[in-house]
Amino acid sequence: MNAQRYLVQAPGKLFIAGEYAVTEPDQDSIVVAVDRYLAVDIQSSNLNRLDLPQLNLTDIGWSYDGMNILFTKTDKRLDFIKSIFETILAFTGEEIKVHLAVTSELDHQTGRKYGLGSSAALSVALVTALLMCSSKHQHYADNKMAIFKLASIAHFKAQGNGSCADIAASTFGGWLNYRTFDSEWLVNQLKQEIELEDLVKADWPALKISPLQLPENLHFLVGWTGSSASTAPLVTKVRALKRDKPQCYQAFLQNSQKAVSCILAGFSQGEPTLILSGVEANRQALKRIAIEASVNIETSRLSALIKSAEPFGAGKTSGAGAGDCGIALINRKRDIQTVYHAWQEAGIEPLPLNVPTTGVKIF
Repeated sequence: MNAQRYLVQAPGKLFIAGEYAVTEPDQDSIVVAVDRYLAVDIQSSNLNRLDLPQLNLTDIGWSYDGMNILFTKTDKRLDFIKSIFETILAFTGEEIKVHLAVTSELDHQTGRKYGLGSSAALSVALVTALLMCSSKHQHYADNKMAIFKLASIAHFKAQGNGSCADIAASTFGGWLNYRTFDSEWLVNQLKQEIELEDLVKADWPALKISPLQLPENLHFLVGWTGSSASTAPLVTKVRALKRDKPQCYQAFLQNSQKAVSCILAGFSQGEPTLILSGVEANRQALKRIAIEASVNIETSRLSALIKSAEPFGAGKTSGAGAGDCGIALINRKRDIQTVYHAWQEAGIEPLPLNVPTTGVKIF
């Protein structure tokens, strides 16, 4: 064991474009890291102990039973952490003994969620922390692609689906053009019990993670609606259209890809007009699919957020919508406070977030 103490921080994320469509291979999306962090304080110890004080889960021990982890307390909120522990156990083959303390800036002080990807940040930070206290730390702890893949494997073992774009943002940081991997391929690899080290070293079909640079004359704003949204039921309803209304679903994928391609062209050319046009086109694609799926992606408060930003640029929902945060891109820095004031009048809390370029960090 590498007997030291580390603090690992993973940033949150926000979707900019390509939501819902990103669950399909070969669909472009844009996701960004934000400078609110989940932190894991890890130190080698004779006793295994886990503390999550913000969840009122403290002094939790665990033991190793073969390739399984057994916690001393039963709580469904530990299921995801169990999947991460077991993934690292399978990868390293080591019974790592540590004391872990997890704290987060990704939720409101009341406990309500902003929608900044807390589970993704947890998986990235915890994978990195456990690797640092393993014999593989010299080879993998600074390997961000390996961290992304291990966190994605843990995610799939726990939930069985998802694009993992949020994991990419927390791992790599910055603005990213993301296409998900072939999830059926990954599930099949896991079923075949492929050695995890071989799976991490393999090329994952369809995966694309490319950095982007926001033009200097565009400014990124985030507003919180004050209400939380549950992503999974919304995604399930939209994906049901693939079976129930396949032509409608394919049209949505085409419209989303066209909109995101426009935004990506704006990034590559440094042309704000293309970016703003693509943001609006993606908003309209989401509004149409919401009607078809009978889901409320753009709530009245999110509509107010977008309307307030439109005279100065463009805005849209972020992620699954139905609450959480909306985003805006505006042309002039001097108009930021005007937009913020309009948001506050509409009951929307501006979140002064910046975009970290480093992703997960080890101290």
